[in-house]
Amino acid sequence: MANDGGKLFITRRTISLDEALAQHGLMAAFQVEIWEGEGAPSPATLLEKAQGCVGILTQVVDPIDAAFMDAVPTLRVISQCAVGVNNIDLAAARERGIAVGHTPGVLTDATADMTFALLLAAARHVVAGADLVRAGGWRGWEPMLLLGKALQGATLGILGYGRIGQTVARRAKGFDMRVLAHRLSPERAAQDGVTAVDFEALLRESDFLSLHVPLRPETHHLIDAAALALMKRDAALINMARGEVVDPQALYKALHTGQIGMAALDVTEPEPIPADHPLVGLPNCLIVPHLGSATVQARRAMTQLAVANLAAGVRGEPLPHRAN
Repeated sequence: MANDGGKLFITRRTISLDEALAQHGLMAAFQVEIWEGEGAPSPATLLEKAQGCVGILTQVVDPIDAAFMDAVPTLRVISQCAVGVNNIDLAAARERGIAVGHTPGVLTDATADMTFALLLAAARHVVAGADLVRAGGWRGWEPMLLLGKALQGATLGILGYGRIGQTVARRAKGFDMRVLAHRLSPERAAQDGVTAVDFEALLRESDFLSLHVPLRPETHHLIDAAALALMKRDAALINMARGEVVDPQALYKALHTGQIGMAALDVTEPEPIPADHPLVGLPNCLIVPHLGSATVQARRAMTQLAVANLAAGVRGEPLPHRAN
């Protein structure tokens, strides 16, 4: 009988979702429900929709804790359409025999590209310049207008030297930047042409500090008032990791007082950040709405991999990419 494999719930429609579901035969074999509401389903709605499900396909905004898993005892797999899985209690899933899938690798280049988009925008006041023109404030060429920083010869510090950090480092070499990274072996540093330094040296020496660490208890507010105090006064902070890696109050104070020069954030705490948040009003803080993987190619590949993980999990097969 068709659709007798059980229920699946997908918390957001993504690009090429129908094609991926069809490719893996999920629409024919399972009862599939896709959330079509505006924004993410509320935690209560998510729990309601998950009842009786053998698998769910989630996004980074969907909180999945031990209580949720206990309330959905039929659950076999949680397939996250992202690399990060900080919204999912991995230990609780492991204890309950629930596989957790994620999508590493396929969004690496897109996220590294966005890192450099923010880095260049911060270095050369791209958004401020566009805003000046849009507001009718451009009066002609001026030799001192919006002077920025050159990337050539500048020092880029990378905190989190995984797939994305390594790809950012390769792009930085194309700009003739000096690259520092934290916690990598001397052999890997020599292979990549990167200088390995400790955390304090990374903060002190970087003209641009780019964050790519996963959100874990030890990285929560890793960039706090003490860390920001060690940075150069004209340094720029780029956050492509998770908003909670940076203490927003400490960052506001550092930017407002000129303790550091600039911040460019793809992620924030809270997220989404309210329009009246103090950081939003700062001229030296550029915030974009979590666009790291937002290319057609990357999001399509993420969908395909997330659905592949989902299909494997509900059929009791090894996941192509398992996080737990």
